[in-house]
Amino acid sequence: MTYPLVRELAAEGIAVATTCRVLKFTPQGFYKWLSRPYSNRDWDDAHLINAIIDIHNDDPEFGYRFITDELERDGWVVSENRVQRLCQDNKIWSVTAKKKGKTGKPGPAVHDDLLQRDFSAERANQRWVGDITEHWTGEGKLYLCTFKDLWSNRIVGYSIADRMTAELAVAAISNAAALRDMAYAGVIVHTDRGSQFRSRKFVNRLKEHKMVGSMGRVGAAGDNASAESFFSLLQKNVLDRQRWATREELRLAIVTWIEATYHRRRRQRGL
Repeated sequence: MTYPLVRELAAEGIAVATTCRVLKFTPQGFYKWLSRPYSNRDWDDAHLINAIIDIHNDDPEFGYRFITDELERDGWVVSENRVQRLCQDNKIWSVTAKKKGKTGKPGPAVHDDLLQRDFSAERANQRWVGDITEHWTGEGKLYLCTFKDLWSNRIVGYSIADRMTAELAVAAISNAAALRDMAYAGVIVHTDRGSQFRSRKFVNRLKEHKMVGSMGRVGAAGDNASAESFFSLLQKNVLDRQRWATREELRLAIVTWIEATYHRRRRQRGL
């Protein structure tokens, strides 16, 4: 704080040596700072903040701990404490964090609502609906993201993970794209306003696959009722049938029910 003051006083005609003597530091230190006003640490922090912002934009639910994990995966050597300090200084918070005066409502939609609660379809790959659910195990939560074709009610793509990130939604839509083999071009993909579906990664993946995004309103569960109805079936038939000791145990049960029962044995009256 004192070096900029010396520079301002020098511009007003006060000798640098005089100011340095009064403030009790050497003119050499001032001239060294003048040649490079920012320290190496400042420059490193600036680049690190940019990387933190990019990670947070991709996954707004990430707090400083998850951000640290992502930084290390990208090659940064950094401590959690330093990431926490930079996040606090730059007001980078997880969207799930409880903050005074904040309601915790979802952010603005990145797509218009193209379904308007009309969950019908005239052909396959015309309209898909997607959502995310979670369930506790003895090891912690397990998250499931699914996309359902409104024409056949088939789950065209899904992914399961122990963290609810944008990658969960990206993996599910990529799974659907791989299974439908380019027949999905132009399909409307309707979701709620969860941060995973609003993330840059997910929106870019929709564009790559030439899919059209759609989103319901805030706090209107009926805008995505068809996706919710599948999770209700899953809840009754799998999730609430017993206590699950491990994530792997629950994952196998979910996959078995979707592939062996829901897809192959459960009758769809609409068909």
